[in-house]
Amino acid sequence: MPSETTRDLTVGLFVLAGLAALAYLSIQLGGLTYKGPRGLQLHASFDEIGGLAPRAPVVISGVPVGEVVEITLDEDLRARVEIDVDAALELAVDTSASIRTSGLLGDQFVALEPGGEDELLGPGDTLSFTESALNIEKLVGTLVHDTGLGGGE
Repeated sequence: MPSETTRDLTVGLFVLAGLAALAYLSIQLGGLTYKGPRGLQLHASFDEIGGLAPRAPVVISGVPVGEVVEITLDEDLRARVEIDVDAALELAVDTSASIRTSGLLGDQFVALEPGGEDELLGPGDTLSFTESALNIEKLVGTLVHDTGLGGGE
């Protein structure tokens, strides 16, 4: 029969292993990750961002190439979105950014459409060509009011 100290040590090790597993799962599910050195930081301004949130993917042709870092208001009271993309990408200055939705009611992401200019974007540059998110509620409201389906005359 094992001694009392050996038993206590074994139980303590199992408890520590359980706590470490719980901490690991919490970090993974919470999305906390260490990215290391950042890539190419770019900015884009939008009139409407819909449900876009930090850590949303940035894609080119459906391939993830980065993520949304921060969303703030700029001096013109437009949504200013900071994105972090792979530093190895060579994006032209006429690259456009649009906010898209995956599926009918899915999460939103930023889609980049590379341009054709020879001059390339550098760290901290701003994307000039943007397309805001489609606001379904506003679209339905406009349709109802413009077609006279609102019920009131």
